Amino acid sequence: MNDSSWGAPPQAGYWAPTDRGPVQGHAPPGPPYDATGAHHPMQTQPMPIVPDVPAHGGDQDDDRGAGRQAGPLFRDETPQAHPHGEAPQKPEPMPDAPRTAPQKKSAGRDLSAAIGVGVGLGVVIVASLFIVKAVFVGVIAVAVVVGLWELTSRLQERRGIRAPLVPLAVGGAAMVVAGYVRGPEGAWVATALTALAVLVWRMTEPPENYLKDVTAGVFAAFYVPFLATFVALMLTADDGPLRVLTFLVLTVVSDTGAYAVGWRFGKHKLAPRISPGKTREGLLGAVAFAMVAGALLMQFVIDGGAWWQGLLLGLAVAASATLGDLGESMIKRDLGIKDMGTLLPGHGGIMDRLDSLLPTAPVVWMLLVLFVGSG
Repeated sequence: MNDSSWGAPPQAGYWAPTDRGPVQGHAPPGPPYDATGAHHPMQTQPMPIVPDVPAHGGDQDDDRGAGRQAGPLFRDETPQAHPHGEAPQKPEPMPDAPRTAPQKKSAGRDLSAAIGVGVGLGVVIVASLFIVKAVFVGVIAVAVVVGLWELTSRLQERRGIRAPLVPLAVGGAAMVVAGYVRGPEGAWVATALTALAVLVWRMTEPPENYLKDVTAGVFAAFYVPFLATFVALMLTADDGPLRVLTFLVLTVVSDTGAYAVGWRFGKHKLAPRISPGKTREGLLGAVAFAMVAGALLMQFVIDGGAWWQGLLLGLAVAASATLGDLGESMIKRDLGIKDMGTLLPGHGGIMDRLDSLLPTAPVVWMLLVLFVGSG
């Protein structure tokens, strides 16, 4: 027999209820505990001693750590033995809460495949650019035709819009060639004829959705081949290959700076409703990288250029490349797709690589004409 039963004398630290609130030192009312182990029918059972266990797992040695010994229910009580002489069981410590390993940022694509494809495309472009200009014009025309095929295919699959591909492909290639052979006037004439061909070609089909289809067709003609024609216009200058190289390098550097800085430091979203992955920090990285590259290219690559012109050129390229990327992201979000195609492993489709190049081409062409002339 020990004094841990309800019938034992009151222990220090017990708080009993009264009409004025709890009073320390009073024992609870009720019949005494039966020494034989039998309990009165109306007797309540002793309140179990609740161990003081940590609120959460952890290896810190503080007030909430698992290393503190379990104490009695009331702080000024002493642990009591069990009424029947049994040793009290030591409460088992709660297991540590599972810890989630910090997640590493991911680029979201197959980086090795993307680098391999990018290097391969770069070799083809540079080789054709500096060996035979006409071959590079053919590369532009092929990229335009494939881009038009991707764009019109996604429009038909996701929205039922049937922009006529045949006049777009033929007219798009003709626009690029006309820009290289006849200059800006030839490009404008070819663009107008392409738009007219789209209107006429669509007349061979039923009139339902005619306006929607030809509107999408004219938009595609201006969005892909017309903007690409400015690359051919850059190529017509005496130092055309160097101008095109400057245009390509600045766009790639801008994209790289945006990706690198945004991936490492990006916290504030730039346009979350359009492209959740883009951040303001990434935009600053694009501007910084492009301005430095522009200053170097204008000073050492473009004949007659100055470093301060390169700063302005880099700033303009960063802005146009970002807007072009956001523009295609808007189209893809409206269509409910991630990529325009799957032709390039690690990149998506041709249009996913042309998104920042297309709107940047007229910007670079115009600024180079203003800074160093048409050549």
